[in-house]
Amino acid sequence: MTEKKPPSSSTVLSSTPIVAMAVVAGVDVVAGPGVGLLPLVSLGPAFAGLVGGWRRTAVIGAVALLLSMGLGLYNGLFEESRGFASMAAVAGVTGIGIAAAVMRSRREAELASVRSIAEVAQRVLLRPVPLTAGSLQAAVSYTSAVAEARIGGDLYEVVASPHGVRVIVGDVQGKGLAAVETAAVVLGAFREAAHDEPDLVGLGERLERSVARELEGEKFVTAILAEIGTGHAVVFLNYGHPAPMVVRRDGTADFPQPPAHALPLGLGAHGAEGPKPYRVDFAPGEQLLLYTDGVTEARDEDGRFYPLGERAHLLKDPDAHRALGALRADLAQHASGPPHDDAAMLLLRYHGHGQGKSVPIV
Repeated sequence: MTEKKPPSSSTVLSSTPIVAMAVVAGVDVVAGPGVGLLPLVSLGPAFAGLVGGWRRTAVIGAVALLLSMGLGLYNGLFEESRGFASMAAVAGVTGIGIAAAVMRSRREAELASVRSIAEVAQRVLLRPVPLTAGSLQAAVSYTSAVAEARIGGDLYEVVASPHGVRVIVGDVQGKGLAAVETAAVVLGAFREAAHDEPDLVGLGERLERSVARELEGEKFVTAILAEIGTGHAVVFLNYGHPAPMVVRRDGTADFPQPPAHALPLGLGAHGAEGPKPYRVDFAPGEQLLLYTDGVTEARDEDGRFYPLGERAHLLKDPDAHRALGALRADLAQHASGPPHDDAAMLLLRYHGHGQGKSVPIV
């Protein structure tokens, strides 16, 4: 026996005008002449203007006028001005409903155009990372906290440069379009400097200058830079960002801390010393996860933060994209309600870590 599916919300809304007019007509007929529910027939075109197009609103308005005429004759309202006034009210509400439907259609078209432009901007700003960079495999996951948006203030990039594979993951202070604009500045500077600067410290200093020119006041960007060369090690430069997670061959997770904490990008004018590079072993069979605080600060219903280190075993899938997808799904299940902050994750592995065809994460 086939299970019946419940009606969708759009179906319920589209049937509301007809149901409203049918209920008014039924009550009026049952109650008998003299009750005078005729003006309530205008509920039909009123609801139609809110949920349907202008043509459908016009059709329902015409039906409402015919129904008003029939109920008016049944109630004997045309013997006085009440019947004509009620029909005029229905006609007026129908006109307003048609105008509202036209305006809503225009706004929906404008919104669709803006969303299309935003998707193009997303492809330019956060373009897909390469599946392979040098001796590494890469997979990325991004979740925006802004409703129905695909981009926000988090950023990431992987560049195979003459000096090794260079990576950045960052988090711009604030949200919305201003954060996206700042992220574009940081990514543009990183993509250029990653090829030109011979060492990671010089790359970081160049980013600091670029960000300082663009940001105003106390705005900043936390970021972590990583460089993976040929020596089975990774060099980090941490600008006030959460420590990376290195998953060892035995499944244990390390969170290597910088030798000294440094200020985020954009706050270098305060005179503090810049971050010091630090080296961490990173060999074949191990995994490197860079992420933003939207991951570790996601809370469940009891207010507990997401235990990223305890979830390292979710990255065991031989396919890097499926492994990161499993971690992302677990993070979404842990969080109570919609995300309160953007959450970006970038997973790096050496070639040969596992077998399987890569499947992009949407």
